[in-house]
Amino acid sequence: MGIAWVKSSDSFSNGNCVEVAEDGSRVLVRDSKHPDGPVLAFTRAEWEAFLEGAKGGEFDGLPGPAVAPCS
Repeated sequence: MGIAWVKSSDSFSNGNCVEVAEDGSRVLVRDSKHPDGPVLAFTRAEWEAFLEGAKGGEFDGLPGPAVAPCS
């Protein structure tokens, strides 16, 4: 059985989002437009620290590409 990738239910159907999966002790992230492309792997602690920072606004105001949000 393969890895079960999950995309936010708020995502557009055009695929402009990331997908997340668990693989043992790792959390995997990939670009939904390129499912056969590179995959980023994080430990559970790294992933939880990222989520906590994102929820807490730690990344608000960082420069980034002008793209439409997933929701």
